[in-house]
Amino acid sequence: MSGAYWIRRVLRALLTAAGVVLLVFLLVRLAPGDPVDAMLGETASAADRAAMRARLHLDTPWGEQLLAFAGDVASGTLGRSFRSGRPVAEHLGEVAGPTVVLALASLLLALLLAIPLGALAALRGGATDGAARTFAVLGLAIPNMWLGPMLLWLFAMKLGWLPLPAEPSPLALVLPVVTLGTALSASLMRQTRGAVLRTIAFPAFIAARAKGLRTRTLLLRHAIRPSLFPVLTLAATQLGALFAGAVVVEQIFERPGISGLFVEAFFTRDLPMIQGVMVVVALAVVGVQLLLDIAYAALDPRVRQP
Repeated sequence: MSGAYWIRRVLRALLTAAGVVLLVFLLVRLAPGDPVDAMLGETASAADRAAMRARLHLDTPWGEQLLAFAGDVASGTLGRSFRSGRPVAEHLGEVAGPTVVLALASLLLALLLAIPLGALAALRGGATDGAARTFAVLGLAIPNMWLGPMLLWLFAMKLGWLPLPAEPSPLALVLPVVTLGTALSASLMRQTRGAVLRTIAFPAFIAARAKGLRTRTLLLRHAIRPSLFPVLTLAATQLGALFAGAVVVEQIFERPGISGLFVEAFFTRDLPMIQGVMVVVALAVVGVQLLLDIAYAALDPRVRQP
């Protein structure tokens, strides 16, 4: 049965990846704007426009363009940029590092905040629960576009505790990470609180608490550990939103990364670049989901049962 389980999971991931390629292709083609107009301007002659369209292979049927795009994804090049003529994968490789660091650091901060806060809120209730729920509401309500500039003004410009975005300092990552991780930590905290509330209602936890175990032992062994599956699932499903939020945060704090590449490609209608960025982010989410399935099956053999 375990072999069939892995085959089903891999096939599902491959089908999802194929669906991602198709969806991205259609979304980019249906979006308003003409790459030829962006490159030549609306005053270009009909002959020049036709020649440019043929050079970019935009005069071929969509079916042929889709097959070419799928081949570019399979080869790892992701196509060639309309603007530079270089493979999209090369451009992404040059700027992806800072974005990945920002996203992973924000996810780590969110987990470090959400899991203990949610568990304490469920175990202690009262004022602790109220404070945690208030934090969750504020974290979900405050948009990154407002929180980022406010944190930048307060801690970098007014108080001077942290460097400005342009300064070459590792501490320049702190404010972007806090901005991006706040909303995610709020949603993860609510999920953790709900999962722990369900866990502490189990007879096994009630028996452990009756033995007089310390709060730390109750938290780590009997409350948090059994509640991690739904929390990690939510964290994995939020990766797409995390990368999308990174685009906004990188623009606010003027950080290098995928956001600048995507924004420039969007306004210049560089279709291969837009497609490449969207596919890489989407496939990263699919890959994380597959790894999460593998981790679940390794930790809990019941998951592999038909």
